[in-house]
Amino acid sequence: MITVNCHNAPLVILIINMFIAQLGVGLIIPVLPKYMQLFAASGAVLGYLVSAMGLTLFLFSPLAGELSDRYGRKRAIVFGLSMFCLSQYLFGAASELWLLYVSRLIGGIGIAFTSPAITAYIADITTEDERGKGMSWLSAAMALGIVIGPGVGGVLAEYDLRLPFYFAAVASALSMLASILVLPETLSPKIKTAAGKAEKKQPRNVLRHFAASFQTPYLSLLVLFFILTFALVNVEVVFGLYLAVKYGYTPQDIAILFTVGAAAGVIIQALFMDWLLRRFGEQQVIRLSLSLAAIALLLLLVPKTYFMLLSVTVFFFSFTAALRPALTTLLSKLAGAEQGFAAGLSNAYTSLAIIAGPAAAGLLFDLHTDLPYLFGAVLMLASLAVPLKERQPETALSAVQTERTDTI
Repeated sequence: MITVNCHNAPLVILIINMFIAQLGVGLIIPVLPKYMQLFAASGAVLGYLVSAMGLTLFLFSPLAGELSDRYGRKRAIVFGLSMFCLSQYLFGAASELWLLYVSRLIGGIGIAFTSPAITAYIADITTEDERGKGMSWLSAAMALGIVIGPGVGGVLAEYDLRLPFYFAAVASALSMLASILVLPETLSPKIKTAAGKAEKKQPRNVLRHFAASFQTPYLSLLVLFFILTFALVNVEVVFGLYLAVKYGYTPQDIAILFTVGAAAGVIIQALFMDWLLRRFGEQQVIRLSLSLAAIALLLLLVPKTYFMLLSVTVFFFSFTAALRPALTTLLSKLAGAEQGFAAGLSNAYTSLAIIAGPAAAGLLFDLHTDLPYLFGAVLMLASLAVPLKERQPETALSAVQTERTDTI
């Protein structure tokens, strides 16, 4: 195994890859509303464009993760980055609305291939003791890209509305080139062959992948990925609207709250997660973070001053930031030889929540401004009842292979 340290070139490339992918997602946030005016598009179209990426992310993530187990991590990463590069270029160059949809669909495919393969790659090059640190750095890179992205997009858009998309395309192309030149393949031919034999007998499709997820030993973790993402999306979608309606805060006030809170999450993931996971273990970190994040959601309903709200926001972002690397690390330890497949399934469950969460948030907010936060808190507290496993049982690929053998 390769020791996790700052001189590890593959790990650095992987973290940069994830950062660039999330930077590309984040930098279009402040640009998109004004950019849509060039196409005379409505708010509904904007929502459909956001959902389009979630759709292909959902459809392709399990397949992409499985293919990375069969053909290798490097190919999946390079292909995913090439799709993301194409997506960003098309979005910037588009002159027709339908091209924007094509761009977003392709972008979802790019992230579907890139994210599970990167997660699986880190699992390949780290020992179990080092896994938490690697996953924490990866989560920090994701969060940092989302935090910095809107600022970069806003600055570039001052020169040209299309410039942020071209910038993201060039950054993705450079990241792809670095991956081709620097990343060695980590998957052994023996594992590739075994995965290939397991998948030869029947064609793949998303329904089979989800059916297989119910046979895995880490189904409870997949459920938690869905619950966590659903609760977070439920809160974040109406975060700005909630603060504007209830407290009368300006966009600048809201931006400071979000940025400071997200930055606190990045610091937790980058500097403290390894110690937390070694000290308490993944299960305790997950349960404690869920409990405290739920309390923070309830406290968001209480503050009367800006400083109090800022403190609670930092509190909330810090504990939700601890959840994802803890879940990813435990999932990786349970996944065994099917690292890509497991990471792909977690992506798919996450994308389902991203598709469903905004609609639920809007409906709840219309009923009462506090309901999205109350619902998110209840959801997180209820998730404490989801059982977690630590054992290393039969892999899902083996289970699926056995099932297929029985049906032939």
